[in-house]
Amino acid sequence: MSGDYDVAVVGGGLLGSAIAWGLGRLGKKVAVLDEGDITKRASRANFALVWVQSKGLGMPAYTVWTVQASQAWGRLASELKQQTGLDVALQQNGGFHLTLGEDEFGQRTELVKRMHNQAGAADYKMEMLRPSEVKKALPLIGPEVSGGSYCPLDGHVNSLRTFRAFHTGFKVFGIDYFPERPVSVISKSGGEFRLTTPKGELRAAKIVLAAGNANQTLAPMVGLYAPMGPTRGQVVVTERTMPFLPHPLTTIRQTDEGTVMIGDSKEDELDDRTLKPSISGVMADRAQRMFPHLARLNVVRSWSGIRVMPQDGFPIYDQSETHPGAFVACCHSGVTLASNHAFEIARMVAQGALEPELVGAFSASRFGAAGAANNSGY
Repeated sequence: MSGDYDVAVVGGGLLGSAIAWGLGRLGKKVAVLDEGDITKRASRANFALVWVQSKGLGMPAYTVWTVQASQAWGRLASELKQQTGLDVALQQNGGFHLTLGEDEFGQRTELVKRMHNQAGAADYKMEMLRPSEVKKALPLIGPEVSGGSYCPLDGHVNSLRTFRAFHTGFKVFGIDYFPERPVSVISKSGGEFRLTTPKGELRAAKIVLAAGNANQTLAPMVGLYAPMGPTRGQVVVTERTMPFLPHPLTTIRQTDEGTVMIGDSKEDELDDRTLKPSISGVMADRAQRMFPHLARLNVVRSWSGIRVMPQDGFPIYDQSETHPGAFVACCHSGVTLASNHAFEIARMVAQGALEPELVGAFSASRFGAAGAANNSGY
């Protein structure tokens, strides 16, 4: 396999797909190199939220970046539908984080105060509501709900349909998608990058590393740094039920198909072959305490999945000084940030340089030589 491309995107998950689609939209000749369906794809493990509230504590730039992504999501959904005919079911009328008991309400109230007090929160809207106020929007909440936070910028989508829409758009833009081509070696000579895969070599003028946790291995090949932390999550899905949840929650959402997704676990491991019933049990228990009628529903599916998580939880966007034309992109919130990746990151890659005023705060240089960091951007 060989050929000349303007850009090769390594990774065909939601992150890489959004960037590749954005590059194709700008008329670039793009190849996507992907492990294929055998990979531990984070696109299967996400909770499909377009989420702003609580994002960016400790890094105001992430709050600003997330708000921008939320505001651009309507445009992305519209362009995908116009191009592919696929409705990604974007619902963006605000989201809640519910609390159980006064201790949780107090902790959440303190977090909201800290978010509003940090620099860069001018466009950030998040408020605490008591049960009587929450009940106006979510009438089926249970008696243990002590209130919660609400952000009007939050929403959710059908993430698998979004993933499909990007790949359908590949064909319209003439983007070449190569599954089962994990990249093992990257070199540069004669002004072009050479990417070695089990099925041959591909050449490109620029490359974008968007391979999730694999970026930690690939980035050093082009003078970049992508420190990742292992994380796994579990999701429980119920049978279809009557519409009852007009707003998504941090941990519960009703899909456009009527099922209910429950999931808020975070485990520091990379083995997704088994489930831990104790964790699923805790998630289900909290869900039915928030909405007691959920106890009557049958669980139809449950799974664990590996998620992408930079060491401190915040995104990483960098360009190589030693290998000009090489870029790396890592993030946990691949759904929320998809609009920024499709419109902004793709534009910057196409022009050949990242813009410090937009993404300078997300350079991996923030980790220092040792790469030490604390998880705070989840």
